[in-house]
Amino acid sequence: MPDPAHGGAPDQPARSGSGGLAGLGPDGFRLFLARALRMLAYGGLAVVLVVYLERVGLDAATIGVLLTLTLIGDTVISLWLTTHADRIGRRKVLVAGSFLMAGAAVVFSLTDLAPLLLVAAMIGVLSPSGKEVGPFLAVEQASLTRLVPDRRRTSVFAWYNLVGSVMAAIGALAAGMAVQLLRGTGLPEVDADRAVVLAYGAVGIALALVFVGLSSAVEVPHAERSTVAGRLGLHRSRGVVARLSALFALDAFAGGFILDSLVAYWFATRFSVEPAVIGAIFFGTNLLAAVSALAAARLAARIGLIRTMVYTHLPSNVLLIMVPFMPTVGLAILALLARSTISQMDVPTRQSYTMAVVDPDERSAAAGVTGIARTTGQALSPLLAAPIVASAAFAGAGFVIAGSLKIVYDLSLWALFRARPAPEEAAKAATPARDHGDRPR
Repeated sequence: MPDPAHGGAPDQPARSGSGGLAGLGPDGFRLFLARALRMLAYGGLAVVLVVYLERVGLDAATIGVLLTLTLIGDTVISLWLTTHADRIGRRKVLVAGSFLMAGAAVVFSLTDLAPLLLVAAMIGVLSPSGKEVGPFLAVEQASLTRLVPDRRRTSVFAWYNLVGSVMAAIGALAAGMAVQLLRGTGLPEVDADRAVVLAYGAVGIALALVFVGLSSAVEVPHAERSTVAGRLGLHRSRGVVARLSALFALDAFAGGFILDSLVAYWFATRFSVEPAVIGAIFFGTNLLAAVSALAAARLAARIGLIRTMVYTHLPSNVLLIMVPFMPTVGLAILALLARSTISQMDVPTRQSYTMAVVDPDERSAAAGVTGIARTTGQALSPLLAAPIVASAAFAGAGFVIAGSLKIVYDLSLWALFRARPAPEEAAKAATPARDHGDRPR
């Protein structure tokens, strides 16, 4: 049973069906519903946003500035909200984020005045990439950690990530089909795109309604709140969060060398692969990566979170380095697909580990700070990666750089944290072995 001070839900006796999402309760399912709705909206908005802005009259330079300010604004607002969420209330932060999401959509759908759009981009919550933005991910992970036993946390996070990936893909597909259908009815193209933006805002309102219904079980009890005023919402765990943030930033920086758009360009120039085939490649890699995350929980239960992160990430990075050395397109695709079967198994495990090693009233802040470190790291590397991929002589070097840096991340993670297991893992290791007759049947 986890230490009550650790903040996890009490362990329940093992029973059939205790894995997966069984036993989440109403609050847990509300958080999963919010994740599904939000990623549906994010995936749909990413399909039309830039095209819509162009059709309302913005030039390329203004669109570029707007997208940059969107990312900067999301980062700043997310940092403030997530580092204060455990004190001012997680439900309040989630509802506030929902209204920022809806408000941005309203402004974007009603005006084409660049100054107003720029302000809305900075203050609101918009996802031009189809990925998570805003305070939601960090606060939801911290909330889920309170709702499930420690032994099930990694499994729940694996399903949480799978739901997000699938719904983002569905959102992109649905938005494309909806715009096509609306245009077919004679609706002007800009109005068809605007409908998707308005739908994004409607999802923001729906999220607020979902979050309002959360109970106090997702909050940090007053008895578990530190009296120490920590910087960025952290106190005892500042050191460990700083080390994890630096490592996660390195991993994300490496990942910026192999963004989908850069990999697509490499396949197109190296092997003259058609766009439809490239799309199929990415569909396969994303599907394999999403499903493989479910296996991470079972593996972590056997060998621990840190070992799972390192043991699965190292071979995936070796496969990544091999991709540009494959002599045929078929072997290059095979190496990439093989990598995808294990490359994302560290995602739910690193999220779970971060939640495990910090105090209950630091969880939202820890998830927010480490998440922003990853975002910052990935934002820097494309400046170096794009010229490399565009060069004829070193086009494949991005794979080698990314894989090598990720190996450095893996070895550093192992060196710094192998002796610091999650508290529930340490407690399990310290528990004397039961008699044969006491083993559960």
